[in-house]
Amino acid sequence: MALFLKPLIIFLHDSWLALLSLLNYGWSSEEAAGIPKRLQASIKTTWGRQLRSSLMVPLFKCLVAFCLIISLLVFIEGVYMNLVVLYVKLFKRKPEKVYKWEPMQEDIELGGESYPMVLVQIPMYNEKEVLKLSIGAACRLTWPLDRLIVQVLDDSTDETIKELVNTECAKWESKGVNIKCERRDNRNGYKAGALKQGMKHNYVKLCNYVAIFDADFQPEPDYLQRSVPFLVHNPNVALVQARWRFMNANKCLMTRMQEMSLNYHFMAEQESGSTRHAFFSFNGTAGVWRMAAMEEAGGWNDRTTVEDMDLAVRAGILGWKFVFLDDLTVKSELPSKFKAFRFQQHRWSCGPANLFRKMIIEIIRNKRVTLWKKLYLIYSFFFLRKIVVHFFTFFFYCVILPTSVFFPEVNIPAWSTFYIPSLITLFVVIATPRSFYLVIFWVLFENVMSMHRTKGTFIGILEGGRVNEWVVTEKLGDALKTKLLPQIVKPRKGCFQSMNSKEIMMGTYILCCACYGVLFGDTLLYLYLFMQAVAFLVSGVGFVGT
Repeated sequence: MALFLKPLIIFLHDSWLALLSLLNYGWSSEEAAGIPKRLQASIKTTWGRQLRSSLMVPLFKCLVAFCLIISLLVFIEGVYMNLVVLYVKLFKRKPEKVYKWEPMQEDIELGGESYPMVLVQIPMYNEKEVLKLSIGAACRLTWPLDRLIVQVLDDSTDETIKELVNTECAKWESKGVNIKCERRDNRNGYKAGALKQGMKHNYVKLCNYVAIFDADFQPEPDYLQRSVPFLVHNPNVALVQARWRFMNANKCLMTRMQEMSLNYHFMAEQESGSTRHAFFSFNGTAGVWRMAAMEEAGGWNDRTTVEDMDLAVRAGILGWKFVFLDDLTVKSELPSKFKAFRFQQHRWSCGPANLFRKMIIEIIRNKRVTLWKKLYLIYSFFFLRKIVVHFFTFFFYCVILPTSVFFPEVNIPAWSTFYIPSLITLFVVIATPRSFYLVIFWVLFENVMSMHRTKGTFIGILEGGRVNEWVVTEKLGDALKTKLLPQIVKPRKGCFQSMNSKEIMMGTYILCCACYGVLFGDTLLYLYLFMQAVAFLVSGVGFVGT
């Protein structure tokens, strides 16, 4: 590959020298049309040296210094979260020891009436592959049947799928389950709109708590038995969140890397937030809410694509506490197609940035929480984790480092390029030990995805055109194993139709930088650049996922 790109590198190099020469001598000068040896001489002119030394090098040094500061902030935040988790593990500070928890028991006289009324909501939209799994799992929950209402919020537009939902609901209703299928005549507000509309029915007012499961989530039968007692015995707790367990993590390399990222999210961000601040972001599913807390916080709001985080922040600044249960897991599905994963990551990065823009003043003016919690929400939760980390990852590792081959006089310390990234990566590996041998692939893939997350973050902050774009993540229901429904094989797209231009452009640029480093550099940075370029190009041609 280097043999083919060498002429391109030399061409770009000579073109740059020619541009400087033309700017220095003018377009009609004979010196500007000289051979490459004259070009090499022209760069040594006073004007060329001054341009590089007085503008380009200082500017690049400032960018590097800015990235180094951000690198330290991100590292300190990571160390802090992992120290909190280590404290929890060493001293066995499980939620059962911090909060009051007693198993639910039937009263001899009252029977099942001693249990609180629980509403289980399942929002779905054309979920043909998983509707039986999700409805069946909700109806199998161990809870007195007269104290449980299962509400299927079906926004499907496909008449065949609507009929399948009706059939499944009727099947469980015949078994004694109090199940309701609710539909709207529009999709306003998407998931938030469906959940908000579902709360308006009269029977919902009888319920004390509401559990929410996306269509691809399957709780174990004892889910309510283990989570609801935290709400019953602790009146200041608003939310109990379970951890996700991924059924299709072994589907492909992309799902394995998603598993690593999400396991670290739950281990570090969720558990440290629950332990230190009694606050973390609701994941939109696999959680149980106290109805009173939701009502006080204003209920569901569809102003952003992260209605779950929106509700959590509004409840958090009212003083409500959240509990994360690491040992309570709910089966779920990871997107195994790269296009679906890209849309999901756009929503997960654009939404929080847009919510930060909308809520920062409200958080600052709030008088019901401490200054320390406000600082945590603004700096750690939003600014650093939801905005800065995406921009930093892409800009430093995919732009600054590749470009540094053209500025050998600018020193980038090894601690920022090797030691700190290695420690952060080690934290991630601890969350998923079985995938330690995939760590290089994970680093490269995360850098690729940081480009999309950065784009989404800027759209959210600036409220760009795609700020409220909501694309339902495609779910396969692990169909190859369950064989619940016949799998529909879609015709393959042409080679050029499946290409992703942004990844290809970034991969080509980094590849050129790597080749330049081989030809003219004196460090081994080109080894990383070659690997990162390949990661971008492989993603660009669509060879990622299933």
